[in-house]
Amino acid sequence: MKKLFTLSFYICAGLLVSLSTQAQQTNTTPPSTDQRLYKIVDAVSPKRIETDIRKLVGFGTRNTLSDTVSNTRGIGAARRWIKAEFEKISKACGGCLEVKYQRYLVKKGVSRRIPNDTYIVNVVAIQRGTKNPNRYVIMSGDIDSRGNDVTDTKKDAPGANDNATGVAGALEAARVLSKYKFENSIVYAALSGEEQGLFGGKHMAEVAQKEKWDVLGVLNNDMIGNIEGIDGVKDNTTFRVFSEPTPPTTTQRQRRLQRFYGGEIDGNSRQLARYVARLTNTYMTNLRAIMIYRLDRFGRGGHHRPFNDLGFAGVRIMETHENYYRQHQDIRTENGIKYGDVIEGVNFEYAAKLTAVNAITMASLAWAPTAPQNVKIGGAVQPSTTLAWEKSNDPNLAGYKIYWRETTAPQWQYSRFVGNIDQFTLKNIVIDNFLFGVSSVSKDGHESPVVFPSGIMRRR
Repeated sequence: MKKLFTLSFYICAGLLVSLSTQAQQTNTTPPSTDQRLYKIVDAVSPKRIETDIRKLVGFGTRNTLSDTVSNTRGIGAARRWIKAEFEKISKACGGCLEVKYQRYLVKKGVSRRIPNDTYIVNVVAIQRGTKNPNRYVIMSGDIDSRGNDVTDTKKDAPGANDNATGVAGALEAARVLSKYKFENSIVYAALSGEEQGLFGGKHMAEVAQKEKWDVLGVLNNDMIGNIEGIDGVKDNTTFRVFSEPTPPTTTQRQRRLQRFYGGEIDGNSRQLARYVARLTNTYMTNLRAIMIYRLDRFGRGGHHRPFNDLGFAGVRIMETHENYYRQHQDIRTENGIKYGDVIEGVNFEYAAKLTAVNAITMASLAWAPTAPQNVKIGGAVQPSTTLAWEKSNDPNLAGYKIYWRETTAPQWQYSRFVGNIDQFTLKNIVIDNFLFGVSSVSKDGHESPVVFPSGIMRRR
């Protein structure tokens, strides 16, 4: 009887230890969602966005070459108002935003769209991170507008959708996110000179490079308010995310290695686009991100490109269905067709949806730990695939997640959280048949963008 009791005791004790271990393992696995992101989505106000768009339209024209002295008309009045709005937001959060101008001179003749020496002035608000102030996620919209003639400063060019919506989105994101603290920094930017040749973005990207900003990603918002396309289709349930496959700074050696090991569609901008799509799918109701696998629309450009040119991750977020009658047009009616980028062409609820996409993306990136460094992969002529990386000492880190997908799949299909380790083998997953990556995961469940392996583990 005593032996039976002793055996029963050890079985129970063992069961308790087992359950305790399972509980500990469960506790170390980060949550799949963060309720704060749902609250951020709900906090974005279509009414406030409408008010901001109407104010920007009310300046008549915001052409880069327009009046800078008037308080009621032209780009000067518009950028002063934007700066004042950011300062108002900062005051409400106890001075949490660093609001300033970025100004530089573009000389006459640099572009045919710059007929005279012109100051390009960006308005920038920085919400400084509590632990990693030099690590940035950036949301931008464009201040300037235009009609048929990009140098015409006299005609009205209200630019309601292109791109008062992007600027209004940045202002609203600042209002919502300024109520939270983040470990990484967030930048809300209203850029100028986009229609003249992406000058505002070029200057900001050069500042980021010169000051050695660690840029996690750039979200360029250019036209986020139109739901009625020139093809007659109305759609408020999708939006587009444009991303180039690899940075133009990729070296010839890196391109040569990609022929054998992959990665030719897995650069930092493409991973950022996938990140946006994943968060949208998780937190947004009745909204889907359409991944467009190119830098921008056919033959056209946007303010994420100057960042991409320097190797920074950057994507363009915009509506799915464009209406070309409302872009770069003087206000008029011809043959029964109404032309002009007027307020009637903007859907404020839709602009709020896309603003929320930006807000949750920035929040998640700003709460995320440092991305895995020096990721390597091995498994040639083997039945399993092994990934390794350098561990971070980030106290916010819960561990790492391995992603993989079939080689023809646009999105990551499978994932596995493997804990706070520096190497893991996916048994019976053949390296030849999939593409792989690794992300860092915080204790709250926020992830870094996926990092594609840049090195090969040699067999010993």
